[in-house]
Formats: sequence, structure tokens, C-alpha cells
Amino acid sequence: MPNKKSAERRMRSSARKQLVNKSVKSLLKTREKKFLDSLKAGKSEDAQVALSAAVSALDKAAKKGVIHWAKADRKKSRLSLRLASATAPTL
Repeated sequence: MPNKKSAERRMRSSARKQLVNKSVKSLLKTREKKFLDSLKAGKSEDAQVALSAAVSALDKAAKKGVIHWAKADRKKSRLSLRLASATAPTL
């Protein structure tokens, strides 16, 4: 238990931020999973839509400071590469 008033306020503030960050991270995982599921099913149009939603969510999370900007960039790059390799024509 905190002994000072400022520490009590900081604890309440941290708890609120933790809930928001948890929900944003959960949304990121959901969007990524939806993209991967549509990619696995072979639905390239749905995968493209899901990718744009995932990229948007990653950008917003990085902007808010929930995740690091480099992590967002890395995930966007890897997801884009997966889509490109899945939709590339076979020779």
C-alpha cells in the first residue's frame, strides 16, 4: 500500500492505463489472428482487408505508446511479407 497521496494517485492512474493498454493489445492480437486465419483459408481479398485493419490498429497503438514504434513497423512488415508470399503466382 502506498504511503503518500501522490503514490495513491499514481497507483490509480497506472491501473486505468493498464486496463486500456490490455484492451488495445488484445485488439491487436485479434486483428492479427483474423488476418492469419483468412490467409490460411486462401481468401486473399479478405486477407487484404484484414491486413489493412491490422496495420491501422498497429499504427494507432504505436501512436498512443502502447507498443514501441519499431515493434509496430516490424509486425507490419512481416504481415505484409506473408500476404505477398501467399498471393505470389507460382511459376
